[in-house]
Amino acid sequence: MQTFLFLMIIIIAVCVILALVILSQNPKGGGLSSTFGGSGGGQMFGVQRTNEFLDKATWTLAGIIVILIITANVLMENPYTTSTNVESVPVELPPVQTPATDAPATPPVDGSGN
Repeated sequence: MQTFLFLMIIIIAVCVILALVILSQNPKGGGLSSTFGGSGGGQMFGVQRTNEFLDKATWTLAGIIVILIITANVLMENPYTTSTNVESVPVELPPVQTPATDAPATPPVDGSGN
């Protein structure tokens, strides 16, 4: 159970990071890369390199999320199975009740012959 909880926390953290990476991208080629690019001569990242980095980060984080979700699913306990041993559980059967027969099975024969 502790491993499953740990994996859920990691999945949530990676999802938040992935959302930030996606929001920093601009579909028209601007976004974070235009902030770094600007018109200055000394650029830390070029526009093209920043777009490549954000694109690779997006796909990598998405892959990590898929792997973590599959791992968590494998480690999750199945709620439909029980961990009890069949031999250790005492089984008490209800007592068998036979129906009471107050009336005879054949009708009484009277002396009149009818």
